[in-house]
Amino acid sequence: MAARVIDGKAVAARIRAEIAAEVASLPTPPGLATILVGDDPASAVYVRMKREDSAEVGIESFHHEPGGDVSQEDLKALIESLNADDRVDGILLQLPLPEHLDQDPLIAAIDPAKDVDGLTPLGAGLLAQGRETLVSCTPQGVMELLREAGVELEGARAVVIGRSILVGKPVAALLLAANATVTHCHSRTRDLAAVCREADVLIAAAGSPALVSAEMVRPGAIVIDVGTNRGEDGLVGDVDFGPVSEVAGAITPVPGGVGPMTRAMLLVNTLTAARRRRNRLGAV
Repeated sequence: MAARVIDGKAVAARIRAEIAAEVASLPTPPGLATILVGDDPASAVYVRMKREDSAEVGIESFHHEPGGDVSQEDLKALIESLNADDRVDGILLQLPLPEHLDQDPLIAAIDPAKDVDGLTPLGAGLLAQGRETLVSCTPQGVMELLREAGVELEGARAVVIGRSILVGKPVAALLLAANATVTHCHSRTRDLAAVCREADVLIAAAGSPALVSAEMVRPGAIVIDVGTNRGEDGLVGDVDFGPVSEVAGAITPVPGGVGPMTRAMLLVNTLTAARRRRNRLGAV
C-alpha cells in the first residue's frame, strides 16, 4: 500500500489562518525586518514570498536592501539599528551573503530575542540545553508535520541525515526533547543504509538528490524529506519519492512538503517573538 502523503501546503495554510487571527487580536501588529544583500535571484524570491506571507497575516514588514557592496561594518550597524527598533520583533538576514562578508559575526550580532531564523550562537546553545528559545523554522516545520501525521515520538527510533546548523542539528535536538532515540548521520557515517533501516522516523536533510532509496526505509516508517535540489526536471528531494512511497507509512513530497512549513513557521516565530518582547516590556 502506498504511503500517506503529508500535505505541507494544507498544514501551512491552517497555521497562517491561526496566525492571522492572533495578530488581529493584538493592539499593534508584530514587525518583521528582512535584509537582502546582493542580487542572488533565489534569495530575492525567498524574501519576496516571506514578505507576502507577512502581509497576508497582518505582520508589518520592514525591508532593507543595503546593496551587494555593503561593508561588514555597515551591515552590522544596520542589524544593530534593527535590534534597537521597537517596531521590529523579528530580524531575518537572508543567506547566503556575498563572499566579501563574514556571515557568522553578522548572525551573532542579531538580538537573540529577535532571531526568528534561530541561528544565533546563544539560541543554538539554549536549544541544546532544552531551554526556551526561537528555533530554526525548517526544524519546527518538520516537527509540526510529524504531529500532523500523528507520530508518537516518545521512545521512537529517529534517524536524521545531515548535520547543518540550520536543519540537521536543531531537528535532532527537537527530537531528543520529544523523547525520541536519535541517531545522527552524515557524510562519514558507515553503512548508512543499515542505520536508516532501523528508523521509525527518517529525516533526510543532506542536500543530496534521491539519496534515500526504498531499500533504506523500514516498511511503515515515517519519512520527512527536507532536501530541495534543483535539477533538470525542477525541484527534487533527498528521497527517491516514488519507490520510497511504496514502502513508507507516510512521506512528505518535494515540493509541497517541508517548504511551505518553513515559511509558515517564520510567521509563528515572529508572533512568538512579539509576544515575548511585549510581555517583558509590560505591554499586551
